[in-house]
Formats: sequence, C-alpha cells, structure tokens
Amino acid sequence: MRSGDGDRSFLRSICTVVFLFASLALDASEYLISYRYVVKDATLFNENLQISPAMQSCQGTPQTSMILDRDNTADLRSLIKINREKFLNYLHKLGLYVTHDAYTTNMQQHATTTMTLKTTCFQVDFNDNFVKIAPIK
Repeated sequence: MRSGDGDRSFLRSICTVVFLFASLALDASEYLISYRYVVKDATLFNENLQISPAMQSCQGTPQTSMILDRDNTADLRSLIKINREKFLNYLHKLGLYVTHDAYTTNMQQHATTTMTLKTTCFQVDFNDNFVKIAPIK
C-alpha cells in the first residue's frame, strides 16, 4: 500500500513541470500589426504602421520569423523604430496587398499605388540579446 507522502511528491513534481511550461509559454507576447503605404504620382503620400498588443490569444502557428538585436529596449515600438528598414523589408517579404489606380485628367496622368498588410497577429519573443518576431497564420 502506498503512503500519502509519495503521492504528494509526485503531485508536486507534476505541478512544477506544468508551471515551468506555462511560464515558458508566457514569455512570448502577441501583437497585432498593420501597415499601409500610399504613393501618389511617384511621391510618398502616406505611410502608416500600427502596433498594438493582442487582447485575445491568436489562433494558429508561427511562420517564418525574423530576429532583431534588442539594444536594451523593452518596447516593441521603439525596437521597430530603430530597425525600421529591416522590419519593413520583412513585411514586404510576407506579402502585401497592392492596388493601383491610374487616370488622366486634362491630359495629365495621375497614379496612386497602395500597399497594405492587413492586420496580422505576430508572436514576439523577447530574449536577453535579441527579439524574435513571427507572424501567426
């Protein structure tokens, strides 16, 4: 017959393992990111990058990720601001929705091109030296 003490130590070890896995899973934050870039007549008209923490957990699996150096910043906005060009190139590789409109008025050509990344959930892992960013699909 088993003693009650053996059951408690087994239960404690299972709780410790569950707590360890839960704490590892909580290190990853989820953010909603959207991007819009508008060019009118070959001139940048508007560029908008929106970042907000996800209010609910996103469903899906992380896809191809990118790694940015952390540079002692704890905020995702400031980190992306520092590495803006690298992050925008990454968004372009993910695929943007592109619309183009060209028209002529009084024998003058006008064109508007809009590139949009629809609101996408990203998993962000902050480590000591780097940050790993991956879209969730």
